[in-house]
Amino acid sequence: MSHENESKTKLSEDRGPGDLSLLVELHKKEIWDWKQKESEWVKTENLLSGAKKIIEDMGAKVIQQVAVIKALEHDNEVYKKEIEKLLAEKNK
Repeated sequence: MSHENESKTKLSEDRGPGDLSLLVELHKKEIWDWKQKESEWVKTENLLSGAKKIIEDMGAKVIQQVAVIKALEHDNEVYKKEIEKLLAEKNK
């Protein structure tokens, strides 16, 4: 019987808890289950790392945009004062 067929057969009722082949099959199943869980953990860790990177990048861009907004607000104040000064000179 090939390995593929062995893994698909049901555990015989006549094998006792001390039967080595039963223990091997049970441990193989347990190892497979743990490998599946590990795979999910790695997937979740990768998603988390990606999300952290996106958040860091967005945070840096927000900080950069705040600096740009402050500079533009400053420029607006300067231009407002210059316009008021020019209008005052024109109206004299």
